Amino acid sequence: MTALTKYDRLEATGLWRATPQDQRREVVVSIGNATLVIKDLTDKAITHWSLAAVERSTTGNAPATFHPDGDPGETLDLAADEADMIDAIDQLRRAVAKARPRPGRLRWLGAALSVSAVVAGVTLWLPGALTQHALDVVPTVIRAQIGEDLLRRIQRVTGQPCRSAGAGPGLKTLGLRTNTENLVILRSGLNDSLSLPGGKILLHRGLVEGFEEPDVAAGYILTETLRIQTHDPLETLLSQAGMRASISLLTTGNLPSTTLDAHAERILQAPRPPVDDVALLAAFASAEIRSSPYAYARDITGEETLPLIEADPMRNADPKPLLRDADWLRLQAICGS
Repeated sequence: MTALTKYDRLEATGLWRATPQDQRREVVVSIGNATLVIKDLTDKAITHWSLAAVERSTTGNAPATFHPDGDPGETLDLAADEADMIDAIDQLRRAVAKARPRPGRLRWLGAALSVSAVVAGVTLWLPGALTQHALDVVPTVIRAQIGEDLLRRIQRVTGQPCRSAGAGPGLKTLGLRTNTENLVILRSGLNDSLSLPGGKILLHRGLVEGFEEPDVAAGYILTETLRIQTHDPLETLLSQAGMRASISLLTTGNLPSTTLDAHAERILQAPRPPVDDVALLAAFASAEIRSSPYAYARDITGEETLPLIEADPMRNADPKPLLRDADWLRLQAICGS
């Protein structure tokens, strides 16, 4: 709908209620991609109305009351001073009405073209919209559960996570310095590090056993925390799994077992998205951790990680040791049993 572009920055405030029994609440209304977007005052989307199915239950200029077609109980009231938004909605409703096929000779061609446009819109727009909506509304506890479900499947390849009572204090301290609450060390099957929905970060045992300093493991943890910010693990899962997975998550709060099985196999072998060096150096500086040990662990020659070596924020500083020697030695032996 070409008429949408002239209203893509138009916003208004109004009063919305989901049912006649509910109290009206103040909302922000904007026109999205073929939808009327209703958000709360924190800019969180509450609902989307298809512009093709918006009805108006009042006449005249203002105030105006709108509702979805077939559901007059859910209403949106716009005051007279929101005339621009009222006019925009009315114009778009009229544009939709004009675009609808009308009976008569050769109308089948117009209908076919309209259906093709709808199918193209559903194919191109709907999957991404469903994924984004799922990411917006899925609570933290569901994300964490999906991460646990994936870890159980990953363990079929990697084996059980390494655990040791003596290594507990060192692992906790490492998490505190890197602002990470949920660290898991695996015996095999993982290249280096991996993040799961819910904030769980997995490390290969070699990152603690194969280096003399905990700065290397800490660097991989910081890298994963930044990666989560730019490449949400749940978004990656839903984008790769397709529209059915998003629908299942939105309607049941769960993902199909086949979806989780396939994703667990895929992420163990898939290359990890790169992380910006400037952002990573800022993370090292904030945590007061040296970046050079991590850089040389990634490339022993230092050629590919030279910015992390030359701009090490702790190069001329005396940072607080990550771990006490005793705690580091016990952490290095976490997979010994």
